[in-house]
Amino acid sequence: MSNGARRHLIWFTTAVRYNVIEHSRNKFAMLLVVAFVPTWTVLAYLVIPKTPIPFRLRATGQLLAPAGNQMTQLTGALNAVALITGFMMFAATFTGGRFDKRLALAGYPRPHLVLAKAATLTLASALVAAYATAVICMAWSPKQPLQLATALFSSAMTYGALGVVFGSVLRREVEGMFAVAMTSIVDITLQNPTRSSSAGSPLVHFLPSHGAIQTATASGFSTTHTPDYLALQALWFTATALLALLAFHRRTRNALPPKAAGVGLAHVGTEASTVGIDITTTPPKQSSAPSLAP
Repeated sequence: MSNGARRHLIWFTTAVRYNVIEHSRNKFAMLLVVAFVPTWTVLAYLVIPKTPIPFRLRATGQLLAPAGNQMTQLTGALNAVALITGFMMFAATFTGGRFDKRLALAGYPRPHLVLAKAATLTLASALVAAYATAVICMAWSPKQPLQLATALFSSAMTYGALGVVFGSVLRREVEGMFAVAMTSIVDITLQNPTRSSSAGSPLVHFLPSHGAIQTATASGFSTTHTPDYLALQALWFTATALLALLAFHRRTRNALPPKAAGVGLAHVGTEASTVGIDITTTPPKQSSAPSLAP
């Protein structure tokens, strides 16, 4: 490996390490992953009646009649993974925003910071989706468990990117928490045929989790693959990821004059030491970065 490639790898792994440490500090999110997913999905399965809920699934065109508790468990799992990843990414972006900005001012390449956030989101979404799929499979047997896990993963990625957007543009923590929760509730509830008569409305096609819900329902009760709806969900993730990228770029832009920008350098080492990162591994100043010399 060349020196240049090794240097980029060090910058990327350092940024990933910082993000993992930031997430590991969020004990409440860890508790939600461990306790909320099984509690919510198992309660939905045990409490909701097994009465069949007939409806026509738009993704396959088939008339399905799944048990009410199984359908509610599927939508509950989608709701849980969306809330958890959205909350995790919002909290990490909200609390780490100032540190990201100072790293960028110190000359740390912003592409490496963005790639590290994307890698962390992918890892968290994969773990949460796999966990939720395993919990569902312990209660009953979906027709396509792998496609179900993919649907949960895609929904988690979309809400994780949405959490980055909220964490970058909102100024109070309670605002972000409320925004993630209400977006997920409105999105999932309107598409749940056991709760809403509007689940067949054409308007739900434009909701953020429509592709994931159609794919998850087909995975649970049909053997038909739904690549078009997975592509629709990927489109939603791409759109929210672009918004998150723009918000991150705006938040970490250098809005200070060159001399004033150097003032923040003295605090970078202190904050980095609190998260266990050796900033001596950070890259040298880029030509476009402000001077950091005292």
